Amino acid sequence: MSDGHGPGGGQYPGGSNPGGQYSGGQQPGDQYPSGYRPPQPMSPEDQRLWATLTHVGGIFSNVLVPVIAYFVLRDRGNFVREHTRAALNFHITMAIAYFAGILTSVLGIGFLVITATGIVSIVFGILAALAANQGQFYRYPLSIEFLKQ
Repeated sequence: MSDGHGPGGGQYPGGSNPGGQYSGGQQPGDQYPSGYRPPQPMSPEDQRLWATLTHVGGIFSNVLVPVIAYFVLRDRGNFVREHTRAALNFHITMAIAYFAGILTSVLGIGFLVITATGIVSIVFGILAALAANQGQFYRYPLSIEFLKQ
């Protein structure tokens, strides 16, 4: 006999859970718990703004800004999702190049690798930010696709 507090009884009188197995009215396959709304799509202007800021932020912080932007903004629109994904892939690639430059600096060529990586990161980051601001998609050259579309 269940008093509502034993195994399988939950804290509901009579041992039944009005919401079924999932508390709070959440059903299997729901992405968001009840009481929370899914993220609303952004306007095209806001998507362009955040895509531009992601590319510019990647110039100054390498991977940090693109990672945060990707996880926060990826559900807010296709344009911003694609730009944050592209920026994150590129800056992960650049982080690997920086690491390779640090490792090879013992041989003397690492300083050239680090300098070239910095220049490439700045130039392509600016080009991507300009494309995003104009509402165009941009594909970074020299980028490894870690996150697929």
